[in-house]
Amino acid sequence: MHIARHFPVTTLVAAIAVAGQAHAQTAITVATVNNNDMVIMQSLTDAFEQAHPDITLDWVVLEENVLRQRMTTDIATGGGQFDVMTIGTYEVPIWAERGWLEPLENLPDDYEADDLLVSVRDGLSLDGTMYALPFYAESSMMYYRTDLFEQAGIEMPEQPTWEQVRGWAEQLHGTEENLAGICLRGKPGWGENMAFVSTLVNTFGGRWFDEQWNPELNSEAWNNAITFYVDLLSNYGPPGASSNGFNENLVLFSRGNCAMWVDATSAAGKLFDESESDVADTLGFAPAPIAETPKGSHWLWSWALAIPASSEHKEAAQEFITWATSREYIELVGETNGWTSVPPGTRESTYANEQYVDAAPFADFVLNAIQEADPTDSSLEPTPYIGVQFVGIPEFQSIGTQVGQTIAAALTGDTTVAQALDSAQRATERTMQRAGYIER
Repeated sequence: MHIARHFPVTTLVAAIAVAGQAHAQTAITVATVNNNDMVIMQSLTDAFEQAHPDITLDWVVLEENVLRQRMTTDIATGGGQFDVMTIGTYEVPIWAERGWLEPLENLPDDYEADDLLVSVRDGLSLDGTMYALPFYAESSMMYYRTDLFEQAGIEMPEQPTWEQVRGWAEQLHGTEENLAGICLRGKPGWGENMAFVSTLVNTFGGRWFDEQWNPELNSEAWNNAITFYVDLLSNYGPPGASSNGFNENLVLFSRGNCAMWVDATSAAGKLFDESESDVADTLGFAPAPIAETPKGSHWLWSWALAIPASSEHKEAAQEFITWATSREYIELVGETNGWTSVPPGTRESTYANEQYVDAAPFADFVLNAIQEADPTDSSLEPTPYIGVQFVGIPEFQSIGTQVGQTIAAALTGDTTVAQALDSAQRATERTMQRAGYIER
């Protein structure tokens, strides 16, 4: 016998609404780097999807060099694989000028764009329009183990020099098992070893190009800087230094295997987190060291979220990037992961937040470093380009990658510093000639 079942009208309407909502869901693909802050962002997927039930997130999380290669290929060909891309201060104005990025002109009022730090916002804009929203921003600084310095009777000055750093590395190297005197980036890549190396060259008085765009990679200043770098890491660095980028050195330092480390200010939160770091109680910090000049000794960078023009889900993508770079997101991370874990360097309100400032003794130090870095005046001699640790021209991605490989070859001993720099000079000259910056 068939029994008719009668559902209340309200139940039926609700069921239809749920079915329609499920049908209307938009899946967006987010490409990001495997840095700690982005791993936290991925872990909060549920929080976003609960607040935005019509959007689901698909993640592509890659190592920095691989991510850059994949995204550059996709956006240049209009591939449309990604709806959100994690890119930086270098790519944004270049890609925006080529029409590859969606302009972010209609941000909601509650996003509070005026709360973004001016230098960071300007770096992600072209002709006054933003093309990416800053997820976190950073400069660079020196971390060191205060327990080792105290035992050795070393007092950290207000502004350390590279010559002092070399002496300390020599003094501390090997004083504990598996202890390197210093850890620095060695992994080749324009945003890996060359981010650090460029600041070293700057403070040694060098520059990438003269005012007529002639490369200066085999100049005396470059020779002095790279010879110093190779000697320092070869003698007092960890084994396999040429394979270590930001993430590898972060692990080494947090385990206590480095007496000193010069790298991104964004590492401070993780290093001060006792659940993540063995050196949280003995962590000291100082400005990035200087040599001949303080100019360009510490970089300026932000990892930002942008929407490629090829995305078919721009509205949903903008919902996500405004959420992930908002004040509310920063507060969510503070409450769920601890205040030292919030994405730093983007908003004035973060540095006015007592909970953050109390938890993060490095807060003011980092803010000052970001505000002091000047991409328009980053070297002793004048330059035709903008950028501290990069050159703001489209060709730099390939130039920086190639030069990074030759520097890494000098670090491994496969070539001499002089040979590496001569090779880098010739290759860069050819690139600049082909691109029409200088005559053949």
